[in-house]
Amino acid sequence: MSGQDGAYLARLLLEKEYAVHGVSRDAERQPFSRLQTLGIRERVVTHTASSVDRDALRAVIDRVRPDEIYNLAGLSSVAQSFESAEAAVQSIAGAQQLLLDVVRESGAPIRVYHSASSDCFGELPRGTAADERTPFAPRSPYAAAKAEAHRITGDYRARHGLYAVSAIVCNHESPLRGEQFVTAKIVAAAAAAARGTLEGKLHLGDLSASRDWGYAPEYVDAMWRMLQQNEPADYVIATGESHTVDELCAATFGAFGLDYREHVVSDPAFFRPSDIHYSRGNPSLAREQLGWVAKTKFADLVRLLANAAFIQ
Repeated sequence: MSGQDGAYLARLLLEKEYAVHGVSRDAERQPFSRLQTLGIRERVVTHTASSVDRDALRAVIDRVRPDEIYNLAGLSSVAQSFESAEAAVQSIAGAQQLLLDVVRESGAPIRVYHSASSDCFGELPRGTAADERTPFAPRSPYAAAKAEAHRITGDYRARHGLYAVSAIVCNHESPLRGEQFVTAKIVAAAAAAARGTLEGKLHLGDLSASRDWGYAPEYVDAMWRMLQQNEPADYVIATGESHTVDELCAATFGAFGLDYREHVVSDPAFFRPSDIHYSRGNPSLAREQLGWVAKTKFADLVRLLANAAFIQ
């Protein structure tokens, strides 16, 4: 519950008059700064439990008796997954299987959501968009773990009759995004340059890489909608548009009246052979069956992030 999606999802569920419980590895010491930012920290109940601790998860589920569980836990950095592939697999695929086991053993009609990633698709031909039938071809331990968790979810749904779904989610950003992500780095650098406090230049990897970027509060709405359907199914959640890092830099620095070429350099040290150069999602099924559409597209997203950084 301490991450970007957990905070926005908690707010959404509170707006829908849910009783909201969240889990963290150390809830007593966790500051839950994002919940504080959204002004909802005192409205949620938090529990200490590791997503890979069967007894702790069972204890929380027995105590809370939830109707819905949203699994947003696990390592979230592609770069970090190369440094610790085992941690990626355990915290993503292992944790999802453990959660589904605990839910199955409980016998309760709990609906379970899991977030997979568009990184599972790997490299796409430019101009195409991945949908629910596109084969997975992961190129990082993070993506491989997400793909396995997605497979496990479908397996438990088919074999055990669980209401378990997995969204293949494209990149989604917000002012709550962690500083290790490229969007946050670019926004922070542009704001610093506008204030005259940027030290040196911002070093990034391949500026020609393309991603499908959306707005996180809208994406958690899609997560919620997936658990309200009569029949469980998996969906691609995306804007349907793809833009390059170069475009992101130009738009972000441009929002501050700056030329990004004076502040950003493409550094070969940040290139990885397994990098995905092009990614885009096809959200047609989500639109048709969930009634969900990404309303905040690229230009509006950049303005929103830039305005939030300026206020800070």
